[in-house]
Amino acid sequence: MVDYSENEKLKRQIYKIIFEADTPAGKLFDVVLIWSILISVVLVIVESVHDYSDDYQIFFTAGEWLLTILFTLEYALRIYVIRKKKVYIFSFFGIVDLLAFLPTYISLLIPGTQYLMVIRILRLLRVFRIFKLSLYLAEANILVRALRASSRKILVFLSSIAVLVVIIGAIMYVIEGPEYGFIDIPTSIYWAVVTLTTVGYGDISPQTGVGQFFASIVMVLGYAIIAVPTGIMTVELSKASKIRNYPTTQVCQVCLKEGHDSDAKYCKYCGAEIDLS
Repeated sequence: MVDYSENEKLKRQIYKIIFEADTPAGKLFDVVLIWSILISVVLVIVESVHDYSDDYQIFFTAGEWLLTILFTLEYALRIYVIRKKKVYIFSFFGIVDLLAFLPTYISLLIPGTQYLMVIRILRLLRVFRIFKLSLYLAEANILVRALRASSRKILVFLSSIAVLVVIIGAIMYVIEGPEYGFIDIPTSIYWAVVTLTTVGYGDISPQTGVGQFFASIVMVLGYAIIAVPTGIMTVELSKASKIRNYPTTQVCQVCLKEGHDSDAKYCKYCGAEIDLS
């Protein structure tokens, strides 16, 4: 019978292999995981081509289930070794890891949902820490800080745009009316969004002179509006880039956060002691 200390030692060893990329075993595990993800995504994409799926369906099915079982075991191991299981389960990577194999099981009840397995490609975000690309991690941290700093300004900006498209849509509905395709205000708001963002599908377009003139104003306004969030992000990126650090791949066992300094003994997010052994 394995005593508690040996069980904890085994958990720590598995934890370092699965969650850390600083050891040869951990790096090998993650490299194998990346190749498995790439192969599974390719299988899903190629399977959607009927010429191949009709002839090689048995191989696609076998490959998908083999990889799904492997991802399921990996997910179970992650939950087994982590201290605060809820933190991992409801974290970004925890949800992505779950969605990596869940569609295959759902496909037993709802055929076709297995194609949602392409979400596995999100797991490739781990590549930055796996290969210890600290420079890229530092740049990613700069981007995250800039997004957080500008989130309120962008929220206010998006709220203003939402009000603006409603007003533009209502005006265009009055100008053009149902006889020219603007059958209701929601449809007119859809046209306003498409035009203001300079996408211009062309499925609905003004036919009257007044409508075309108003649409021209909206198009020009769209270019001016696009520059606003760009300017906000540029300023915040400039501020954030002045604060640089080059984090390690060390993962806190409590909150699962990474990006700590090389000499850090405690997690800068939750304050827990970092296992440096």
